[in-house]
Amino acid sequence: MKKLKYLSIFSLPLSVWISFHASGILSFLPTFLYFAIIPLLEIVLKPNEVNLNTEERILAEKDKYYDFLLYCMLPIQWFFLLYFLFNVGNWQDPLEISGRIGGMATMCGIIGINLGHELGHRKNRWEQLIGEALLFTSLENHFLPYHNRGHHTNVGTRKDPATARKNEILYLFWIRSHFGSYFQAWQIEASRMKIMKKSFFSFRNKMIIYTVLSLIWLLIIYSLFGQKAFTAYLWVAGVGILLLETVNYIEHYGLVRKRRENGSYEPVKRWHSWNSNHLIGRIILFELSRHSDHHYKADRPYQLLESNEESPTMPTGYPGMMILALIPPVYFIVMNKRVGKVMANRS
Repeated sequence: MKKLKYLSIFSLPLSVWISFHASGILSFLPTFLYFAIIPLLEIVLKPNEVNLNTEERILAEKDKYYDFLLYCMLPIQWFFLLYFLFNVGNWQDPLEISGRIGGMATMCGIIGINLGHELGHRKNRWEQLIGEALLFTSLENHFLPYHNRGHHTNVGTRKDPATARKNEILYLFWIRSHFGSYFQAWQIEASRMKIMKKSFFSFRNKMIIYTVLSLIWLLIIYSLFGQKAFTAYLWVAGVGILLLETVNYIEHYGLVRKRRENGSYEPVKRWHSWNSNHLIGRIILFELSRHSDHHYKADRPYQLLESNEESPTMPTGYPGMMILALIPPVYFIVMNKRVGKVMANRS
């Protein structure tokens, strides 16, 4: 069961397929399932803090099942996106179109961006390419250079646009984080080109490649599928990106690293990221919610991520916290006391 639980991810494409073919309110099935049913269940169900034992860890580390499951998501993600583009022009009901856009955007957020993030941390170039192909479905490829060489270095500091500050409103954070990370990705690649003694405009510059491919992809969508599909796709990609930024918001809200006298920051520790052990959120996001351990050991594959008593915990799982973040005053009431306790214990 410890292996099979991750098969629950197939509930997402299944619900989106139903959404594509259902009428009326059922077109909102993926949104209802992932942002209403699951948050309610996680209020009732107790968190699961159990880690793999030594023998289980050795077996899980060698087991290719966990990797193969990620690879399977690539053709599924692209099949659904292309199916959406081929058919959205024929859909007429605005309510149903909205529901289907929400479902496709949820796939872009959970499968496209989240699994792209997981594979983007791998050392194998083939796995990184799969991650890039997944991220491309939301036009979010700048995430990789920024996240790996920017966010993981600067998390918990003012240098990191994806670290939410205490009392920062989510809607303002969306703007600061998305555009800040985008421009930082260009800076990171520019620095890399200097180190490699290559021109900024070299096709070794990943941001140049990503930009060219994105423009070509948008042109293809507009030319082949029409303006309606083009507009719908922009909504899909945009909502997928907002899902990512909302996750970024809750992952590090209010947690800061101490600055030393010489101007450097203390090393990244487990208490610089919020953790959640709520089981449903864990498995549908491939353990992303064990985020403290991810930042402590960024190259650790999802199936090996652990819960640790040093990790500060959120009151519920990621889906519920994302909904709560949409109501800033309530979110601040719930989280600010927890932020204060964490920072006081580390002072």
